[in-house]
Amino acid sequence: MTERDTANLEAIVLAAGASARFGGAKLLARLDGAPLVAGALLTAFLSPVRRVHVAVAGDAVRKVVRATAERLAASDRLTIVTVEDAAEGMGASLRAAARALPDDAVGTFVFLGDMPRIDPATVTTLARVLTSPHDIVAPTYLGRRGHPVLFGASWFPALRALSGDEGARVLLETAGARLTRVAVEDPGIHLDVDRPEDLARAVEGRA
Repeated sequence: MTERDTANLEAIVLAAGASARFGGAKLLARLDGAPLVAGALLTAFLSPVRRVHVAVAGDAVRKVVRATAERLAASDRLTIVTVEDAAEGMGASLRAAARALPDDAVGTFVFLGDMPRIDPATVTTLARVLTSPHDIVAPTYLGRRGHPVLFGASWFPALRALSGDEGARVLLETAGARLTRVAVEDPGIHLDVDRPEDLARAVEGRA
């Protein structure tokens, strides 16, 4: 994808989960002196995208998202998407955020708000690999797929029709040859914080 095309990429950050396995308020837990969700937001804002669309369900996370964007001098690139039916699962959050994407976008990254250690260089690599609106690009580390995933614009209707708690997994499983896997040296693509012990791993710098 050319530099001109990457200017029409967008980013989605999913930050509306209930954090049940963590015991609640996961995205507000402290990491590196800031709320956990700030790590994902930092990578998203450092990505080659126009805007970052953050799906939220609660006021506390919404305030943190706004404050983080202000701290990064990126408020003009932030779109907050309120997920009214967040209890349905990740599919509802992704559906709501995808519906906020502009019509001229050529693709969108999907970040998870509980993945704070993704190297921004990984995201830039994925952007360069996307060559068709019909493709999906995902990073791998040690042979295992991780996040974020970059969806070409042809996948937007499918993202806007998702439901349940599986997110976009079904799309990845059925993409076939349209899914391009890119090997990267970035263990952060696997480090998601689901439980308190995962946060301890992130603090210690272990993937």
